[in-house]
Amino acid sequence: MKCFPAHSSRFKPMIRTNLSVVTLISLGVALPVQAENLDHVRQLLSTKQCVNCELSGAGLVFAQLPGANLSGANLAGANLSQANLTGADLSGANLTGATLSGANLTGAKLTGANLQGTDLTRSYVVGADFTGTQIETAIIQGAIGLPTTAGNAEMFYQMAMEAGKRRQYEQAIANFNQVLVRKPDSAPAFIGRAMARLELGDQKGAIQDSERAAALFEQQGDKDNAKSAGTLAQTLKNPPDARLRGGGFGQTLINVVGGLLQLFLTR
Repeated sequence: MKCFPAHSSRFKPMIRTNLSVVTLISLGVALPVQAENLDHVRQLLSTKQCVNCELSGAGLVFAQLPGANLSGANLAGANLSQANLTGADLSGANLTGATLSGANLTGAKLTGANLQGTDLTRSYVVGADFTGTQIETAIIQGAIGLPTTAGNAEMFYQMAMEAGKRRQYEQAIANFNQVLVRKPDSAPAFIGRAMARLELGDQKGAIQDSERAAALFEQQGDKDNAKSAGTLAQTLKNPPDARLRGGGFGQTLINVVGGLLQLFLTR
């Protein structure tokens, strides 16, 4: 990203604000047009009943809200990290850009909620109802108990690829697993998981995934990638040089079947 110098220091805050707005808009995050209503915040904390309340940007870190009724509430940009929302009703709520990292949402009702751009990292969502939830751009790495109804295969595939680029291979495998739960015949996901497993030293797992990918490519009429995946499996079984068993084995094998690297990076 190019940074354009300001001619005067008094313009710097305006430049930062505009860039932030552009960034949020580009991510599809709706910007709240109202500030939090302090009366609504007090009502929520004292009664746990706040249907259709205006709580955008509210600071609710560590808030104890089990069973709270927040259906239809506007929580855009609110900070609910580490909050206790077990069994809470958030159906139809607007949570765009909200922070729920580490929050306990066990058994929460999120039907029809807008979670675009919401931070759900390390949150607990076991038993939560995500029916009809908009979650495509949510940050869900490390979320525990995410149901298969939340998100789609493409979303998890992109997350797996990003984790792989950062050399976070365990996270990549977790996301490839989510792809395969939603799309069991995804040959590219098997190849991606094989590569990640290989980087972690799981040669047996990488062989199994490569063979499964080869079979799926063959079934789907993609003979070129079927051949490449088969070559990868055979190379793993019979390395051309025993010295390759040390560091860099994964990269060497990727070089052996270079066509699959492009598949791994682009699909």
